[in-house]
Amino acid sequence: MSLREIARFNDVHEAELASAFLNAHGIEASVIERFHTTVDPLMQRALGIRVMAPASKIDEARDLLSRARAGEFASDEGDDIAQMDGGTRAAGALMAVAAWSTGGFWGTSLPRRFRPLAWQGMLLSAIALLAVCLVIFLTLKVIFDPPRG
Repeated sequence: MSLREIARFNDVHEAELASAFLNAHGIEASVIERFHTTVDPLMQRALGIRVMAPASKIDEARDLLSRARAGEFASDEGDDIAQMDGGTRAAGALMAVAAWSTGGFWGTSLPRRFRPLAWQGMLLSAIALLAVCLVIFLTLKVIFDPPRG
């Protein structure tokens, strides 16, 4: 049984969904290049992920995928995920702005030699440290040397 390419995808998850869809419709499809593209994700864009099937089923598989892309198999069930309320959206936006303003918590996941210096995080941390030191100093000054009125 010779395999032929049915379609090529830019994302391994999309290719897996197409393969599962074809398998559910009786066509033995498989995803090729799954393993080396998940090790190096840049290879997904460079090579694409191929979905392969037996040569005898190629026309039927391509027809099924084109019908699925056109929305023929879509249902109107809707999502079971609740809509996000305004408070959650505002909290998420605030956390994203805070993370951005601090320079992503002083760095990235890159190795130290590739990581740029995140000056925003260091500046905000230094200001916060100075503010805490000032509060402690003033508190201790009021406790040990109360104002004389």
